[in-house]
Amino acid sequence: MNRRHFLTTSTAALAGSFLAPSRSHALDLTQAPLPYAPEALEPHIDAMTMNIHFGKHHTAYISKLGDALKAANISKTDAIELVSDIKALPEAAQTAIRNNGGGHVNHTWFWKWMAPAGSGPKGPEGKLGEAIQSTFTSIDDFKKLFGEAGVKRFGSGWAWLIVTKDGKLKVTSTPNQDNPLMKGIVDEADLGTPILGLDVWEHAYYLKYQNKRPDYIAAWWNVVNWAEVAKGYAAAKA
Repeated sequence: MNRRHFLTTSTAALAGSFLAPSRSHALDLTQAPLPYAPEALEPHIDAMTMNIHFGKHHTAYISKLGDALKAANISKTDAIELVSDIKALPEAAQTAIRNNGGGHVNHTWFWKWMAPAGSGPKGPEGKLGEAIQSTFTSIDDFKKLFGEAGVKRFGSGWAWLIVTKDGKLKVTSTPNQDNPLMKGIVDEADLGTPILGLDVWEHAYYLKYQNKRPDYIAAWWNVVNWAEVAKGYAAAKA
């Protein structure tokens, strides 16, 4: 499939693929400000980690994605539509766009999935809460399964809560900067709309927690933005 044919036949299907989970607006090659101060997630996530994670790592993904798109002669407008179907890209560009495009998209979501402790619901409520309890038996069982997905991810990667194409909730995990929207990269059974994700790369927690990833995950639940997750769930089900 050539690039022109891909764009004309797939744009409608992919237009929402790399939107924010609320599907309210497309991402671009700019970095939105954090929705809270870097120190706002303390003591659970420290300000130094947030400054480095946001200001260095995420910024680098955006810069390298721009370089990769330029080298492949792909416009910024096309990029967000194309990055969810990596195999449709020129082969020489696939790795750089997969890694850096995924890094940009995943982190843009990640910042919104967190909020200062006490600023919103302490757990999933409403239809989201009902769906989690129905699917995983209880909120605690869900957290255990999700936490295990993060702990058992060898090396770097992410744990995810997704809405599958048949509207069901599922916990998954991906390596590196892959995510559950990446057709042809992620197993078909694990494709879906991410409504919550946890970064388990060491740069997300090592300054405070060192090698104690389970401690980081346990603390992270205190800053999950359940209101944002609920919005993503409602949008994915719409």
